[in-house]
Amino acid sequence: MDQCPPECPRLIERPFPIVISAASGTGKTTVVEKLLSSDGRIVRVLTATTRPPRGGEQKDVDYLFLSEEEFTTRKKAGYFAETALVHGHWYGVPKENVAAGLKKGKWVVLNVDVQGGLAIKKTFPDAVLIFLLPPSLEELETRLRGRGTDSDEEIAKRMDQALREMTVAAEYDYVVVNDEVKDCTNRLLAIVRAETSRTARGLVMPKGRPTK
Repeated sequence: MDQCPPECPRLIERPFPIVISAASGTGKTTVVEKLLSSDGRIVRVLTATTRPPRGGEQKDVDYLFLSEEEFTTRKKAGYFAETALVHGHWYGVPKENVAAGLKKGKWVVLNVDVQGGLAIKKTFPDAVLIFLLPPSLEELETRLRGRGTDSDEEIAKRMDQALREMTVAAEYDYVVVNDEVKDCTNRLLAIVRAETSRTARGLVMPKGRPTK
């Protein structure tokens, strides 16, 4: 294969934040874990929360678990890129965690709700926002009940919240249906690779040459 001469355009891969949001029970966490294991250049940004750990979750591994007081103090100090109150608990993404990942040349994944996703876009304009949808509302309710962690009242609240969040999906860059984890992950990888190849992100034209 002929080598491209020096005057050829060059593509510089510039990493960017990848925001993934979804209604509770859509399978977002499972998809994110699969995405992380599919490409070593994609890393997760640890999110802080005031909610207590769920079964099997570890401090500083799954979340940065903080008390209400600790969270409030850090929020006032400008520690977070975004914060959101979800189901009575605070969540926040530390700015330094995002910046550190990007500096290392990694595509950082932010697993946040829709409120947080839109706030991240304001702080990091080059972020790509992806919303995951369940195959259907019936399937979403089945998944919520299958977890066995919520009461009927809590499930009803989560279903109402899911409908509200889905209306915000139109403000995201992409919408992907999570009908099967492997297929969903492949779609996410395709989005990331396509975004990486966008001329607006990293195409460098030779100096003194026409750009058309």
